[in-house]
Amino acid sequence: QVQLVESGGGAVQPGGSLRLSCAASGFTFSNYAMSWYRQVPGKERELVGTTTKTGSSTSYANSVKGRFTISRDNVKNTVYLQMNSLKPEDTGVYYCKTYLQSGDYWGQGTQVTVSS
Repeated sequence: QVQLVESGGGAVQPGGSLRLSCAASGFTFSNYAMSWYRQVPGKERELVGTTTKTGSSTSYANSVKGRFTISRDNVKNTVYLQMNSLKPEDTGVYYCKTYLQSGDYWGQGTQVTVSS
């Protein structure tokens, strides 16, 4: 069965850093691109960034470019989101996602709160 499990969320002050992890299982991880999304209550879920199956290319939303970095470890079947210089507007629930032939798969999400 396909599973994506996020971890690493928490509460930090503005300017702080967090590293989120998404552990994948149930599919051949190295064959698929992985994405990070986030959602704030009352708003639609938005794409944060995506990495290709090898991690050779990444793309980011303009709002996080230069502050966030996506990486992946295809041995550990894990994708990471390193978040630096966090701002209050980065607050939200962060999800990892992959699109397989069988459909979209999402993790349960991990909460990130940035406040003073």
